[in-house]
Amino acid sequence: MAGKTITVTFTSADCALGDHFGYCYLNFGSECSTVFPGSVYCPKDTAINLKAPPGFQSYKWFNNIGTVLGTVEPDEYNKNKPYNKVVLKDENAMALLKQTRATASINAQNYNAIYIVGGKGAMFDLPYDPSLQEIITIIDSKEGVISSVCHGSAAFVNVKLNDGSFLIAGKKIAGFSNQEEIMFGKKWKPEFPFLLEDKLTARGCVYEKADLMLPHVSIAGRLITGQNPYSTNASAEEVVKALNNKVISRKPYVDEKSMNLVKKAINENAMSWAREEILKDKESFDIELIAAYGYYKLLGAEDDIKVIKLGLDIVELVIPYYYKPTLQLEQAKAYKKLGDKAKAKKLLEELLQKEPNLESVKKALTDL
Repeated sequence: MAGKTITVTFTSADCALGDHFGYCYLNFGSECSTVFPGSVYCPKDTAINLKAPPGFQSYKWFNNIGTVLGTVEPDEYNKNKPYNKVVLKDENAMALLKQTRATASINAQNYNAIYIVGGKGAMFDLPYDPSLQEIITIIDSKEGVISSVCHGSAAFVNVKLNDGSFLIAGKKIAGFSNQEEIMFGKKWKPEFPFLLEDKLTARGCVYEKADLMLPHVSIAGRLITGQNPYSTNASAEEVVKALNNKVISRKPYVDEKSMNLVKKAINENAMSWAREEILKDKESFDIELIAAYGYYKLLGAEDDIKVIKLGLDIVELVIPYYYKPTLQLEQAKAYKKLGDKAKAKKLLEELLQKEPNLESVKKALTDL
């Protein structure tokens, strides 16, 4: 294999008992004279690229005698987002991220609430961590607040009370939906031990959800759960209130404000209002995010006329301020499905003038 480039992908999850971090051993034997030590894998090579998924501060890489070879930063994320900036500048927060503790080392008696953050990785270890389950049951027995967001509610699916019943049975709860997994979790969905919505429902909860990726928080007494990433702010503030603290007044983040606008536009049939809000101050909205929402709505609509119309309404809120060929192409396809071939043709011809080499546009015109 000398002189060849090799990509090796593996998944590592935390120890189910919570006593140590997850790890993986890699050992490559070939005509190369050395085992894989993390920095050199063939005599003539001087470096190797190591990448790790997002979700925590860094990995450490060791050789076979335990020497630390260096750390690997998580994949790129948007460091310019205002909430990311706040965390990155917070020395205390960053120090805690670099020294995370095993769940087995936590004394739940010292806490009045637990807030479990999601992410795809939560599906693999949190449901099977007995130390985490014990933390949850102790805080619940103290009448503390039990909360989560997104895939974080996976932590509750195996938690039982003293009488043997499931903690979430009969209670309203939210978490990442099957529809959201289909649209945004295709890479990980085949690897999951279960689909979150299905498992929560099987445990007897009253599963609640908003439309695709719209913010939603379910509250069942001291159990507070958010559906997806855009439910993070609202669910966290509900936890603050449940602990009898006052929520500090703040200016909504741009992406938060944008998804709340989409939610109101859909739920209250307020497209005209949404259009006016954007027109008044488009800089206060994430135009690309709104466009992406409409785009994915159209992609998932198939032949559902109601959903197609809804997707078009969302897309056309921002079309005057945002241009992307794939968006306009999907817009044209939607009009074709609605039977308005004249509108579809007009959009495709306009797009072809801007992008004369796009074969997908030429094909769409031919298919009309």
